[in-house]
Amino acid sequence: MAFLKRISSRAKADENTGFGSNASIYGARFVNKDGNANVRKVGIGITERISWYHAMIDVPRWKFMFIIFAFYLIVNFIFACIYFMLGVQHLQGINAVTAVDQFGQAFFFSAQTFTTVGYGHISPTGFMTSFVASVEALFGLLSFAIATGLFYGRFSKPKALIRFSDNAVIAPYKEGKALMLRMTPYKNTNLMEAEAKATIGLSLEEDGKKVNKFFSLDLELDKINMLTLSWTLVHPITENSPLYTFTEADYQNQKGEILIFVKVFDDMFSTTVVKRTSYTLREVIYGARFLPMFEADRDSDETILYVDKLNTIEKIQL
Repeated sequence: MAFLKRISSRAKADENTGFGSNASIYGARFVNKDGNANVRKVGIGITERISWYHAMIDVPRWKFMFIIFAFYLIVNFIFACIYFMLGVQHLQGINAVTAVDQFGQAFFFSAQTFTTVGYGHISPTGFMTSFVASVEALFGLLSFAIATGLFYGRFSKPKALIRFSDNAVIAPYKEGKALMLRMTPYKNTNLMEAEAKATIGLSLEEDGKKVNKFFSLDLELDKINMLTLSWTLVHPITENSPLYTFTEADYQNQKGEILIFVKVFDDMFSTTVVKRTSYTLREVIYGARFLPMFEADRDSDETILYVDKLNTIEKIQL
């Protein structure tokens, strides 16, 4: 109860966050750094629990390419085994002597059939071998159609190409101090009508049990017309802020998380895209400020945005 008394009485709790209020049954954090909810679903089969299309769209690029390449090799290996078991004598054009060479040529015949290249060097003879080859050709057409759709989906999916700073800071602000965090677009996109919302979730003791309480953090500026450079979100820590009584030690010792939601309009896709992230209280640096990350280039009359300076801060005394 002692911690609850240190929350400003003027801070108003937000009941519409979508997160549970019972702190004892909740995990480490509400939202991961990448913006995904920190939730693992169980109790149903994996085929029902996972949307494979969404998984393949969101998987990292190197994993996606690895899955496609591994699938290609495994499928051809399976069909090569079938051709080998049916007998390589039913593959006209194979002139290998050893079993290893015969299997290798069966594998490359499978690759030619799967991709419908059909060089003509090797051709199937007999009903079973021809039937397997026709099934593989159909399976190859369907597989490449799915792969093409996934490639297009990955390239055409609208994304909020925004990066957040690794840490938030408590910095001087006017006559007091403020919570600040920074974001910036990092690709050649035009983002307009940017809107941000910040919420803090705190684990408090209430009536002898731990509960999660959420408070909206008022921002100095929660909307801007265009997001072309960096944007520093500023939450002034006033008497209305739940952080008003926080000391430097509280940010290291108390359990809490700052949730950030950003919505922007991408004129290339002509649609609204969103970006999320979160900061635990331990990821807040007390007594620091962000250094500028853009400057004018007088030679070419341009503004230079140094994306690599997104996390550049300096320590100061509060």
